[in-house]
Amino acid sequence: MGAPEASALMKVAVPERATEVKGAVQTDPQEDVYLLSFVTDEKTAAGVAEDLRPEKPLRTRNQDLPAPAVLFGQLGLAEPRSEQGVRWAGVCPPCVGDSRRSEVQWIEIHVLELDAAGRTRVYLQAF
Repeated sequence: MGAPEASALMKVAVPERATEVKGAVQTDPQEDVYLLSFVTDEKTAAGVAEDLRPEKPLRTRNQDLPAPAVLFGQLGLAEPRSEQGVRWAGVCPPCVGDSRRSEVQWIEIHVLELDAAGRTRVYLQAF
């Protein structure tokens, strides 16, 4: 399984002009983790984040967090939490009444500006 399956579960449309689209499903006996990443422009990335309906907007995360599990490494990407300047938001769709994502318990987005031209990598994970 890859990007189409992850996108379908998350109910996140990959932007038409997105590049470097990657996705995977990490299977686990307790819960599967769906991963999706792509590169787009900053405005589109912010729109994807807003569509998730997080209670707080994208923000910089504390850099002293414990090392994350290897998730995006299987897509050939650095883990977003290890990237300097990454912004983050997370949401429990059922908790905010987002019926579009009723199969998702938790979804989070990391957004990382890649260059001065505004190219931005979006990382999404859901379970």
